[in-house]
Amino acid sequence: MISLDQARVMVSVARETGREMGLKPLSVCVLDAGGHLMAFEREDGASPGRFEIARGKAYGAVMLGMPGSAQMARAEGQAYFMAAVNGAFGGKVVPVPGGVLVMKDGAVVGAVGVTGDTSENDAAAAVAGIEAAGFEALA
Repeated sequence: MISLDQARVMVSVARETGREMGLKPLSVCVLDAGGHLMAFEREDGASPGRFEIARGKAYGAVMLGMPGSAQMARAEGQAYFMAAVNGAFGGKVVPVPGGVLVMKDGAVVGAVGVTGDTSENDAAAAVAGIEAAGFEALA
C-alpha cells in the first residue's frame, strides 16, 4: 500500500528530477493499486490537458500490470489488442513510457504517470520518485 506521504514524495522527487535534468514542465500522477488517484501536480507552464495524459499512463500500467514501455511494444505488435483494451477501459489508457509500476515485495501497489517531456525522460523522473519513496520501479 502507498501512503499519502509516500505519494507526495513520489511527486516531489519526480518534479525535482525533471528540473535537475532540464526537462520541460512535468505533470505527475500517483495511483493506488485500484487505479484511484492519490496525488497529482502540474508544474507551471504545463498544458492543462496533461492531467489526463499522466493519469492515462499510470492507469494503463496499474490496470494491465505492465509499464508503459511494455504497453507500447504490445500496441506496436498487437494494435487490435491494445485498441480493445483501451475500449474496455473507456479510452483511459495511454500506452507509452512514462507509466511506471510501483512495486513492493514483487506485488504491484500502484503506478506513477509522468508527462511533459519525452516519454523516456518522463519514465526516468517517475522511477526517481518511486525509488525515493522506498519502492521498486518497473519502467
